[in-house]
Amino acid sequence: MSEASRDQARAVRSGEELDSAAVDAWLKPRLPHLRGQAQVTQYAGGASNWTYRLQYDNDDLILRRPPAGKKAKSAHDMGREFRIQQALGPVYPYVPRMYAHCADESVIGAEFYVMQRLDGLILRKNPPRDLQLSPEQVRRLCTNVLDTLIGLHRVDHRAAGLEQLAPGAGYTQRQIEGWSKRYTDARTWNVPSGRKIIDWLRTHLPQDETICLTHNDFRFDNVVLDAADPTRVIGVLDWELATLGDPLMDVGNLLAYWVQADDDFIARDTRRQPTHLPGMFSRREVMEYYSQRTGLRPRSWAFYEVYGLFRLSAIAQQIYYRYHHGQTRNPAFKRFWLSVNYLHWRCRRAIARERG
Repeated sequence: MSEASRDQARAVRSGEELDSAAVDAWLKPRLPHLRGQAQVTQYAGGASNWTYRLQYDNDDLILRRPPAGKKAKSAHDMGREFRIQQALGPVYPYVPRMYAHCADESVIGAEFYVMQRLDGLILRKNPPRDLQLSPEQVRRLCTNVLDTLIGLHRVDHRAAGLEQLAPGAGYTQRQIEGWSKRYTDARTWNVPSGRKIIDWLRTHLPQDETICLTHNDFRFDNVVLDAADPTRVIGVLDWELATLGDPLMDVGNLLAYWVQADDDFIARDTRRQPTHLPGMFSRREVMEYYSQRTGLRPRSWAFYEVYGLFRLSAIAQQIYYRYHHGQTRNPAFKRFWLSVNYLHWRCRRAIARERG
């Protein structure tokens, strides 16, 4: 695989510049092996936290910081994300090495942390042109990615010292209430109220829940693959939303991003990961595989599907809110309100299908 096919950082976006001199002055006393001045570039995602690459003469690092503008009180907690990965390192082999956390916002205007850069491949909307995977390889990639999530759900969070990460019990209801409030608080004039979807979720809360460590944003573009063997997972990124929760909710989140080859044109047009490739599981097959490997078989997957779609609409709306109010100028966010409308249509369709 060519170097150009790997995940590449690019020029820093206007308005999101990083004070590299301030970072350098803060970082080198903590990492005294660093040599030279960092070449700073930025990764294209940046819908939530901003992610920069710091290329020193003798090391390659990643810096994560929250976006500018209004954010929920509990959102974008860099210290929490840093500590979760630090604790997971000894018990889960897919976490980058954590180097340093800065809680002093005066350094660059925001809290941040620095970690190892994993040199690998991240699959986004389409695989690189020089990556040709057979249906059998795609199938193996798919099962390896799902097994990585299942492996996380099997981590002993108490042994990792993460038993105080979150309350645990009652997680499902807290998620419904929390995402409902976030969506309502960020609502703009051009998106629906979501009231009927919220009411349906509240009245269909599952009676049982399993509590384990969950990622809560697990998808292909948060998974790093081995460039020499793109079916093998070497890392999992973006632990901002990780918590103690119900693993089926984690699967519901994953399904919200899972666009199949036979989905409608809007889904295909907004697809963010290569789940359409020949050999890839359908959403139904993802559910069946997860149940088979874990023994967790809900009475109905509809609740988790609707939850995942509604939660994704709330995330998209929070991002669009920042664009709508001029807190970010990233043009990629300009039409997120259309995606919110579409996701609510998907929710209503899934509810109608469940009602029969």
